[in-house]
Amino acid sequence: MKIFILIIYCFLFAESINAQNNKIDSLNRLISKATTDTGRIQLVLKKINILSNINLDSAITLSKQTLEVAQKIKYYRGEIDLRQKLASNYCFKGEYAPAAKTLKFLEHFIKPSKDSFDLADVYANWGMLFGMQAKYDSSIYFFEKSIGICERANRTQSLSGMYSNIAIAYQQQSNFAQALFYQQKSLKISEKNKDESQMAYTLMNMGNTYENMGDSVRAEQIILKAIDLAKKHAILNVELYGYSNLASLYEQQNKWEQMYKFGMKAATLGGSMGDQGIQAASMAKAATALAYTNKFAEAEVLAKKAIAIADSSAQPFNIYQANSSMGSVLNLKGNYAAAILYFEKGLAAMKGSDMFSIDNGDVYNELSACYEKTGNYSKALEYYKTSRKMNDSARSKQNIQKATELNMNYEFDKKQQVQRAQQIAKDEVASARQLALIVGLGLTLVLAVGAFIGFRNKQKANALLKKQKEEIENTLTLLKATQAQLIQSEKMASLGELTAGIAHEIQNPLNFVNNFSEVNTELIEEMRREIDAANIPAIKDIAADLQRNTEKITNHGKRADAIVKGMLQHSRAGTGQKESTDINAQADEYLKLSYQGFRTRDISFTSILQTDLDQSIGKINIVPQDIARILLNLYNNAFYAVSERKKQLPDGYEPTVSVNTKRKNDKVEIRVTDNGNGIPEKTLHKIFQPFFTTKPTGQGTGLGLSVSYDIIKAHHGEINVETKVGEGTTFIFQLPFG
Repeated sequence: MKIFILIIYCFLFAESINAQNNKIDSLNRLISKATTDTGRIQLVLKKINILSNINLDSAITLSKQTLEVAQKIKYYRGEIDLRQKLASNYCFKGEYAPAAKTLKFLEHFIKPSKDSFDLADVYANWGMLFGMQAKYDSSIYFFEKSIGICERANRTQSLSGMYSNIAIAYQQQSNFAQALFYQQKSLKISEKNKDESQMAYTLMNMGNTYENMGDSVRAEQIILKAIDLAKKHAILNVELYGYSNLASLYEQQNKWEQMYKFGMKAATLGGSMGDQGIQAASMAKAATALAYTNKFAEAEVLAKKAIAIADSSAQPFNIYQANSSMGSVLNLKGNYAAAILYFEKGLAAMKGSDMFSIDNGDVYNELSACYEKTGNYSKALEYYKTSRKMNDSARSKQNIQKATELNMNYEFDKKQQVQRAQQIAKDEVASARQLALIVGLGLTLVLAVGAFIGFRNKQKANALLKKQKEEIENTLTLLKATQAQLIQSEKMASLGELTAGIAHEIQNPLNFVNNFSEVNTELIEEMRREIDAANIPAIKDIAADLQRNTEKITNHGKRADAIVKGMLQHSRAGTGQKESTDINAQADEYLKLSYQGFRTRDISFTSILQTDLDQSIGKINIVPQDIARILLNLYNNAFYAVSERKKQLPDGYEPTVSVNTKRKNDKVEIRVTDNGNGIPEKTLHKIFQPFFTTKPTGQGTGLGLSVSYDIIKAHHGEINVETKVGEGTTFIFQLPFG
């Protein structure tokens, strides 16, 4: 049984990691307002730090673009920070050649200085680069150089990450005691600094160390804690590795369904982040889980896909994992000869590495069994000996005992610290009680004197109290008046937001009115020329066109009037009178109206419009202007969503917005669907709140969905949303016929 535990290196720069979309939006606003190039570059660096945890490709692209600006203005500090970030992101992307090239450039570019912190970061990046290629001796060498610089300067914030990273190399060489030693040092610093982001990274790798020691219960607890911290601070890469490592833990416990679930969860998240290595490794685990449940055809397809992605990542450890998992699938299937080829290919990818771990030994053990079943007993014996040597060394009594002893001492120290803190707290309580007793006696004496003085001045006190009562009553009256003014101000602010919505809604019919008015002006000029030429037939044709255009102007003017009246009615207590309305005609009409209105603002925008209208519905009893408001809101949001995605994916993406109506017993269901970017889970629960909007400032009031929700509830209907990030969104609302 193989247990592929994935380790994760933390970023080593000063900026804390907080991958929240609203923070990126805030940074974008600050970047646009920056008054200097250097200030703008520093803000972009903060954005790159966030993108590094969301999408590596975006982070790398933005780093390259900003580096060109920094070079052009000769901004030395910006160049160093951008190249350091590029090097680390190249490592995580598996592009080791450009990472090494960047670091070599930095070694010569950085100016000599007394603190040499920049070189410490370069050495740390070298350590990470070699570690990701399973060259752990070299990784340890460079991390020790970096740690030495930071320890001499007491640079604790950087040391926490470096301790956590050097522990990875020791863990992969099965030196668990040394790994725990550095992980505990990292935790002490991050706990002291209350740096939960760094704690998430360190706990994730510490869980892996416990897993390799055979303590799966503690490993699971620590990994789950790391995932909770990652979710709290939106650190996607820690969350991703946590899911993948849980899949490995569940393999050890023969929980195949959970192993598959978390393997695929990690693979999906890894793909969305652009981390091909972890995507391939997690997919390979899911394939192994399928094989354990005898779903061999599905397992082979998934394992082959994992191998292809791993090969693209060019990361030896992930190539080794993907091929070894295919070997396990074929071994479980009984195809031992084919399994041997994949096991050998996986081990070849690790040739020259310094890895000496338990899962490495387990692969040799499986390979030995396959050779035995194919009759090659000499090879079987050779690989069996290698397997035993690795496992006996990694799981040796001395190795485990030393690591366990270190962990017990660490936990004992923590308990002592807690006990000391509790004793200090008890002493403080006792001192406080003693002080309170003394103060109490003093207060008793003071009260006695005060009572005596109060008795003598009772009449004066009564007069003073009466005066104070009158002042309080006057103040209360003033407060009530102020409160009423505040409520009125709040109402006016809300009305201002609604007015902005009205202006947005009537823009479409007003555009038609303006357009047809311009055409009529041209027709009148043309009619004058024909009158001068006495061309009666042409004059009649122009007059007919003028009449049709005038009818359209009147129609759209009435439509604008209806929208205004409808919105004003909604802003009041009531929502208008219900009428028998053709919902299909209304859904189709407002889809086209919204599309044309959107194209008026952006003439280059195009979208596919799709309708699937159930003609058996007929007419339903609704307030038509209110339902029109809902449709316009949903259509406008849909066109905005596909427009934004088109800007990100200019090639090969076709914006599509569709509306579907369907009769369901005594209700009508209307679905408005787009293939935009979807709604993130963390903001999904807020979308129906008043004034909440994901659009940039000035492009949305945040009232559209809130108003729509109120209208539907007033009609005794329901509204729901289905969304998937990267695929699109569907709003579904149901209305009763009556």
